[in-house]
Amino acid sequence: MKQKKPKTNVLKTLGVKPFDAADYLTDDESIAEYLTAALEDSDPNLFLTAIKDVARARGMSQLAKDTGLGRESLYKALAPGAKPRYDTVLKVVNALGVRLHATTP
Repeated sequence: MKQKKPKTNVLKTLGVKPFDAADYLTDDESIAEYLTAALEDSDPNLFLTAIKDVARARGMSQLAKDTGLGRESLYKALAPGAKPRYDTVLKVVNALGVRLHATTP
């Protein structure tokens, strides 16, 4: 079920803009913390959304060039409910300059 987006004109009237995590992902440390938190959740869509937020923060066009994938393909692969191939996720993560690792609790 799709979530309803707030009406832009109502938000403008109130003087606020919709929250966008990409606006706050300004350095490597905040990106690492954000992705780590997303990985701790059991919902795979949350991780895809987090990667997409980081990709938008870093620049989707540049990421498309770095991965060799088209922008539209990236958006589709990182959309909630998508089932991207492992190699696609790995290309994106590597192009973002992020390393994932496993630890014991």
